[in-house]
Amino acid sequence: MRCSERRSLLEKCAQTALNSKLIAHQKEFFGKMAVDAVMLLEDHMPIKMIGVKKVAGGSLTDSVLVQGVAFKKTFSYAGFEQQPKKFADPKICLLNVELELKSEKDNAEVRIKDVADYRSFVDAEWKIIYDKLDAIVATGAKVVLSRLAIGDLATQYFADRDIFCAGRVTGEDMERVASATGGAVQNTCSDLIDGVLGTSALFEEIQVGAERYNFFTGCPQSRTCTIVLRGGAEQFIEEAHRSLHDAICIVRRAMKHSYVVPGGGAIEMELSKFLRAHSRTIAGKQQLVINAFAKALEVIPRMIAQNAGFDSTDILNKLRQKHAAGGKHFGVDIMNDGICDTHETFVWEPANIKQNAIASAAEAACVILSVDETVRNPKSEDAQQTAMRGPGAGMGGRGMR
Repeated sequence: MRCSERRSLLEKCAQTALNSKLIAHQKEFFGKMAVDAVMLLEDHMPIKMIGVKKVAGGSLTDSVLVQGVAFKKTFSYAGFEQQPKKFADPKICLLNVELELKSEKDNAEVRIKDVADYRSFVDAEWKIIYDKLDAIVATGAKVVLSRLAIGDLATQYFADRDIFCAGRVTGEDMERVASATGGAVQNTCSDLIDGVLGTSALFEEIQVGAERYNFFTGCPQSRTCTIVLRGGAEQFIEEAHRSLHDAICIVRRAMKHSYVVPGGGAIEMELSKFLRAHSRTIAGKQQLVINAFAKALEVIPRMIAQNAGFDSTDILNKLRQKHAAGGKHFGVDIMNDGICDTHETFVWEPANIKQNAIASAAEAACVILSVDETVRNPKSEDAQQTAMRGPGAGMGGRGMR
């Protein structure tokens, strides 16, 4: 199958998943976005490498897919506005180091004999942080990110040297930046070499709605992406996020497992037809067991029809007739109150999930049948009997004299 045909099928799978969602009118826009996002991942497709940032305001079609990393501007100290907001081909230093002076604990105690000793103690504290800052600047990095705080001293120090910094970056965002830029998060500033620095074609800070976001694009090892989701109300954006997550999972599953079966209860009806025909070739009690299994499979299309508000008996009769005539792809059509070829309408299910579902259901039934005693809950039975006797049941049958 050519890449264009494969991509077209994946987009239709994503659009099918969005048909019943709140963003169904934008299914083509988000279907393409879901496929692009999954294709940017590594071979094992870790879904956590797709970041979703929600920004209120604008329309749904203002949403963008960033082939790299984007995260909201973190809390910054004075001096931040003096830092450059755009770099081309910058080196990126990723840290798990606190770059600020911390006040001592309440129970800290330092014994000194004269003022000179106190001065040396203070100078040593300042020297420690300045050594860290000098080591970072010496690497040539133009963007410094840290999971921990970067204080006002370090912020101003970097601003004076045309370096951008951001502290308190979340662990998830830091992991995605490291994956995209090829850098490594360091727990110390004592051995910063070029091998642990990341790179990207472009870094810039952009206004998105009412928020400011940091964008890393054109990353050489980019195996991650970020979706900046726009919309009106917060609840609407949350629902759009859930819908898009479903579409992404469908595309990811279809790429990992290429074998699919028609959905909408079509595969269950076809298996039921096959088992009924096979049972007629078997003599004895086993025929009853196979027929019961075949009847149980019809529960799936029956429930689909009932949940859609259709007449399940009429739907099942139509499906039986179609499958008997050789229409093995026909399932419940919830859009038009009838049946349709679910293979043509791209209502598909991964074959391995369907196999696991049938095997698990059969195992559960066998476990229940293997229980040779009645399963009872005495506490529940006592509560029901008390409720049936009424409020006067606790008087022991004694009446008023």
